[in-house]
Formats: sequence, structure tokens, C-alpha cells
Amino acid sequence: MHPTILDAFIRTNGEYSLPYGSDEWTERAKEKIKEACGSTEAQVFFLTGGTQTNATVIHSLMNSFQGVICVDSGHINTHEAGAIERTGHKVITLPAVNGKLTAETLDDYLRAFFADSNHEHCVIPGMVYITFPTELGTIYSKSEISTIYDICKRRNLVLFIDGARLGYGLMAEGNDVDLPWLTAHCDVFYIGGTKMGAICGEAVVFTHNNMPKHFFSYVKQQGALLAKGRLTGIQFDTLFTDGLYFKIAQHAIDMAMKMKAMFTSHGYGFWGDSPTNQQFVLIPDSKLARFQEHAAFDIWGPDGNGNTICRFVTSWATTGKDLADLEHIL
Repeated sequence: MHPTILDAFIRTNGEYSLPYGSDEWTERAKEKIKEACGSTEAQVFFLTGGTQTNATVIHSLMNSFQGVICVDSGHINTHEAGAIERTGHKVITLPAVNGKLTAETLDDYLRAFFADSNHEHCVIPGMVYITFPTELGTIYSKSEISTIYDICKRRNLVLFIDGARLGYGLMAEGNDVDLPWLTAHCDVFYIGGTKMGAICGEAVVFTHNNMPKHFFSYVKQQGALLAKGRLTGIQFDTLFTDGLYFKIAQHAIDMAMKMKAMFTSHGYGFWGDSPTNQQFVLIPDSKLARFQEHAAFDIWGPDGNGNTICRFVTSWATTGKDLADLEHIL
């Protein structure tokens, strides 16, 4: 975790507090997040992990006969071990374009679905789920999100934005979305802490005073309620003091852009163009084993042209020495 958060834990460790998120740090963190979102009607609840957050939020906002729409590469469809289906809700997948759901694809699907006279026999779409940034490190524009949100409102669907890596999208070059705008253009999103310098934690924001009744009980049923709620409260209170959350994101992106330039200068290509801290590098298969001896990265899969797609990720902890070591490897 970021050392500022570690310091906050040490500094407050001897203080007593109420449990289950009723502590002073959690309350202060909620107010700071609402201020950052520019909304007095936003409601904030802290959970500890992304999969847990997705499963709890989705389950709490849908009827038993409803499913959630996302792209085929979406996190809830690929990397959550069926957590959403386990709550009884089908994940309805649509094809992605550069990791993103397009308004045209969504509109075409919904039009065809509701035109079917037998649609009541099917899983009814109740929510649209997108990630910002996407699994491929791409970002949605204001225009793309607002068009999707308009479709959701017209069809009475909830728009849920997974922000596990939200800070990296907000600080990416070319991004035109900020927290107040995002708050006004979806029904619920979360501000990821786990991937943003916290040891754990996600801040769920219900944007329009629309937190489900008894959401606390939904969280408890999912096994997601912390008795020591201060664990997340202290972290988000720290992250949203003096702009630390955004500074962490900016540093990671600065390091990622230097890393990207480094790979480029050595003749390596990329699988897509990501402006975030995730860079998908094409490593020739002949060099992959040697790379794995010296660096840690994710294998994303073959590109079909003799290369392996490898995900390199930066964070608050990435240093100039790390990049120098990578330069040496290259």
C-alpha cells in the first residue's frame, strides 16, 4: 500500500471507534468523496474487493429474473469465476469494439429483444455494466457514456460503471470525463482503491440517492461486511486528502508512457493503444521465455502472428530504477 496510508493506520491504531462503518474516518471519507463527485445526494458505501463489489451491487439492484449486459471481454464475464451467475443473474454478453460497448450494439440488441413477442420467457435485461477504463486500457468519452446512459434511461435499465481502475482513466491523456460528470451520467459506479495504492477497498457511489433499501443487509448476506469498517474508511479518507488519489494515478500513467516509449524505441509493437497504466506489448514468441526470467507481467494470449500479448502494468510504486532495469532487459 501507499506509505501515506500505512502511516495513517499507524497514527490511528490506538484510537477506539464504532464498528461496521460507523467510525469517524468512514464518515469523513464519505463526505470527501461526495465533495469530489460534486453531489450532495450521492450515497457512498465501502467494500473490500472488486469482484465482491460487482456481485453485491448487481444482485441488490436487479430482480431475480433479470440479467446484466456487458461486453464479451468485460471483467464480470471473464475474470470473476462466475460470481455474478452465482447470485442468480445471467451475464448477457455483446461484442466489444476496442474493449468498449457501443451505443449502436446496445440499442440494436435491446430493440431486437423487446420486439420478440416471447421476450417475457427470456432473461430480461435489467442493467448495463461497463468498465472505465476497459479491460484493454481504453477509455470511454463523454459522448459514448451519455449516449449509453440515454438508452438505459429510455429502456429503464441501470447503468453501472466498474471503476476498479477509475483513477487511471480519469488522469489519462485525452480523457474528457471527471468525477462530477460521471456522477451525473450513471446510476452507480465505484472508485477503486485496491489497484490505486490501498491495501484493499472500493467506494461504491449510488449517484442519485438511489442506494437500495437495506443495502447493508445485502452486503452482509454476501459475506462482504467488515466489522472493522475503519480499515476502508481510513484508506479512502487518506486517498481523498490533498488529491492523493489523483497524484497516484498520474504517477502511474507517467511511468506507463515512459515504459511505452521505451518498448517502442526497441521496436516492439502494441495490441491496441492504451493511454492508461496498462500496456499490452507484443513480445515475439522466440523472446518470451527470456523475458519471463527477468520481468513479471501477464500473458494475455497469442496475437496469431508469432507474438504473445503481454500486459505490463505500472502503479504508484513504479520507480525510475524499475524502468532502468526494464531498459537493461530490453
